[in-house]
Amino acid sequence: MKIALAQNNYHVGNIEANTNKINEQIIKAKKHNADLVIFSELAICGYPPLDLLEQKSFIEKSEKAINNILMHVDNIAVIVGAPSINADPEGKKLYNSAYVLQNGQIKKIIHKTLLPTYDIFDEYRYFEPNETPEIVEINGHTIALTICEDLWDEQPVDQPFAQTRLYKKAPMKKLVGNNPDLIINIAASPFSYNQEQKRKGILKRNAHDYQIPLIYINQVGANTDLIFDGASKVLNTNGEIVKQLKRFEEDFEIISLEKIEKQGPTTHNTSDSRIKQIHDAVVLGIRDYFEKSGFEKALLGLSGGIDSALVAALACEALGAKNVHGLLMPSEFSSEHSVSDAEKLAINLGMPHQTLAIKDVYNAINKSLSPVFPNNTFDVTEENIQARIRGLLLMAYSNKHGNMLLNTSNKSEAAVGYSTLYGDTNGGLSPIGDVYKTDVYAVSRYINRNEEIIPSGSIEKPPSAELRPEQQDSDNLPDYDILDRMLFEFIERKQSVDDLIGMGFKKSDVLKVTHLVNIHEYKRYQFPPILRVSSKAFGMGRRYPVVAKF
Repeated sequence: MKIALAQNNYHVGNIEANTNKINEQIIKAKKHNADLVIFSELAICGYPPLDLLEQKSFIEKSEKAINNILMHVDNIAVIVGAPSINADPEGKKLYNSAYVLQNGQIKKIIHKTLLPTYDIFDEYRYFEPNETPEIVEINGHTIALTICEDLWDEQPVDQPFAQTRLYKKAPMKKLVGNNPDLIINIAASPFSYNQEQKRKGILKRNAHDYQIPLIYINQVGANTDLIFDGASKVLNTNGEIVKQLKRFEEDFEIISLEKIEKQGPTTHNTSDSRIKQIHDAVVLGIRDYFEKSGFEKALLGLSGGIDSALVAALACEALGAKNVHGLLMPSEFSSEHSVSDAEKLAINLGMPHQTLAIKDVYNAINKSLSPVFPNNTFDVTEENIQARIRGLLLMAYSNKHGNMLLNTSNKSEAAVGYSTLYGDTNGGLSPIGDVYKTDVYAVSRYINRNEEIIPSGSIEKPPSAELRPEQQDSDNLPDYDILDRMLFEFIERKQSVDDLIGMGFKKSDVLKVTHLVNIHEYKRYQFPPILRVSSKAFGMGRRYPVVAKF
């Protein structure tokens, strides 16, 4: 049996465009004489559709799309993900389903059993879990058809309290009793740089332990803050990856079921460095956020620092340098080398840029405020005024010219509240809000691997907001190599204060940093969407109360 693997970039809610893409791939598969073509989880509507699933017209349009696809299903079978209606009035109204189409008809609909409700996932809000896993027969082959989490038949180690009961119902434990010839898993598995090895481990273990070849089809592309890396795979019964599709790109491959066992492990690299993955993910995230929301041009402030330099470089790669505009907004506290580094960056990237000095605006605001600030003592208020002037100028440019403003805050800053509301928190998208400062440096060096694009001065100088004389980040925070390790343990690994102290972190630093993280939730609530590259990003996957004491 010849099987086509269709790894596509879908647009949530754009059912017509998604359907057209699916039909094009079916036609392509038929030209290659494929017997079966496989698409990813909820391919019809895109993943995650969230509360669009509560719209009756959305479900009706999804059903019409299946009927549209059926007109192309002759001399080929198709597996495609879509929501389906649950006829049982006692349960949720919908299933997360895999449609099996053949000979112009719906041959079978397989429903997802394990509905994840942790981190960014909230599928049980919308879908009814399947209670009766079934196999499906295609062209004489018995197939165990599963959907994403269904293969994760052991509880995620980083989710100790998540749906223990559900993981005991893992469908493969029942499906293997039917002696399937093949496991197919259609997925919409979001990227994180510490997820890929876990994902590979699950796939390898299923193929090896059940002694059944496995095909895994993942979505690629970004939808709002979630990035999907694709990297669809074919594994033999030794648990070896014999074929892997491209990462962060659409791809299409034809394989022979009968030849899977005859193939050894692929000689192509199936893993990239963590830093390359972060780079590639953010570039894709920016590109898709703009394309899918209808924007073409970006804007950001260029300070001469490492964060804005990295965002500018990533945006230029994603959108093209001519579509990224930089504003330099020096103040009396901006160093000469910061201004020159910002100018050099723009020249290196070939991006348009302009300089708008903020001194006159800053003085005018201080004069206006003098009646209510009689002592006129310089403090954090005046620092924040500078950040808010820059935010105002950037948003004015955005309104006038239609460029989307990119936020340039990194995860370390967002975690400890080292940002100014309505100033440097402004933006329509935060590309590096899930990238720790130490990784900001690492990704910048990766960009410079062949030539200097980001000026060495931006990378080598001590980080500073330059809002007061001689200011450095280390005045108020531990060094970033210490801070980032502590934040990772506290945020991603959910370690307690006592745990952190037990790891050897200085007690005073632990108490200060965890306090800063906890009290600045209100700022993060007002951040733009943050592209998710870790297992625990600020946003939908980390829901903490704003008003709380713990």
